[in-house]
Parts: sequence; structure tokens; C-alpha cells
Amino acid sequence: MMKTALRFGLWGRARVGAPAALCTFASAMTLASALMIAPGAAHAEVAAADPIDASMRTCLARADMSSTIGQVQCMDAARLAWQASMDQSFQQLLSKAPDAQRKKWDESQKRWKAWREADGKLLADILATTRGTSYQLAVADMQLQPVRDRALALRAAAMDAGRQDPKKRPRACSFDAQCEHAMFDLNRYYRRLHAKLPSHARPVLSRAQRAWTAYRDATVPLMDARSQVDIIGARVAQLKRMGDTAGND
Repeated sequence: MMKTALRFGLWGRARVGAPAALCTFASAMTLASALMIAPGAAHAEVAAADPIDASMRTCLARADMSSTIGQVQCMDAARLAWQASMDQSFQQLLSKAPDAQRKKWDESQKRWKAWREADGKLLADILATTRGTSYQLAVADMQLQPVRDRALALRAAAMDAGRQDPKKRPRACSFDAQCEHAMFDLNRYYRRLHAKLPSHARPVLSRAQRAWTAYRDATVPLMDARSQVDIIGARVAQLKRMGDTAGND
């Protein structure tokens, strides 16, 4: 049996290293702990005690859920719970935001959903390049994390609605060294994934990345400077994990 290789790299997210196989009880518990890490410290502090994360950990630890199918079911249940939390926070945000902001948040959410749909097709193509059911765990986590990130971001935005200082709005990436570095890494991991994918899947990657870019462009003006780097950093981590997963057996 192949050994699990979870490691933490850029942006502090758990990554599955090739040829990792997440199929043992111990591996599942390690993954559950890894999922508590978020790009920003504030996000991690909020998420550490979140009941959705706690419930997922409990589910992953159950002996009757120790199979690959069981572990995926635990992650899917957590994803649906985060989806419900996201929808609730979004409605709270709309109820508190000024009219002009509500229209922008509507556009941001529309773009986010379009990106997730496009990324779902990409993840299906990536999974098709792997052998063995264990890689379903990696894909389940890559489906979970963006929903969790968005739920936490909207929760924070709802709490801060109408109180953000315009001076803290993000600047263009070219004026922010950390943002520029993140974009450099994003382009690097995009090219790496593109090279690993079969030719028929490369247009799917291109469409998914364009959808992500549209989401980023609609969302960054609504956020603070650190959130801009968080959004890009999360995509960097996602592209890296996709590249680590694609083509493994």
C-alpha cells in the first residue's frame, strides 16, 4: 500500500504529494487536522472551533466511515454544511450592505458559482487521469475547501458590512509585492498542471481559470488588501494540489 504524504507548503494548505494515497484511518485523521489550516490567521482562528469542522473530524474518526467511500461521504457532508452556512451569511450580508454594494456582492456570488461549476468539470478530468479510489479523497477535499473559504469570507464580510475603511481596499497587484509573488506562483502552477493534463482536458482548465479570474475581479474590490492575497493564495494551493494529483496511479 502506498504511504500517505501530507505536507504543508506555500499558503499553509495541506497538500497531497504524489504518489500519495489517502486510504487509512490514520491518514484520514491527519487530513482532518490539516483541513483546519486556512491561508489567513484570522480564518484559522475562526475555523478552529467551528462546529462544521468538528463534526467532520468526528465523522472521519468513525470506524464505520474509515473506507474511502465513507471518508468522501464525511467530506461531502461538511461541504454541504459549509454551503448552507455560506448561503446564510450571504443573505445576512445583503441585508446589511448598501444598495450599490449589494449589486456588487450579487455579481461576486454569481461569478463564484460559475467558477465552482467550471472547476467541478476540471476536477472530474483530473480524477480520470488517476488510478485507484484513494484519489477520490483528494478531489473531495478540493471540492470542499473553496466552499469553506467562501463561507468564512462571507461570514466575515457580513460582520464588517458598512464598516470597512476605503483606505484598506486592495491596491493593484503591481503595487503589492506579496500579491505579485502570489500571481507568479499561480502562473507557475497553472503551467505545470496544463503540461500534466491530457490534451482534451486542457481547454477545461483554461475555462476554469478564466472563470476563477472573473470571480477574483468581481470580488477583490469588495475586500481588504489581505483578502486579495488570500483569494489568490487559495487558488495557488488548489492548482498545486491539482498538479500533484493529476496523472498519479
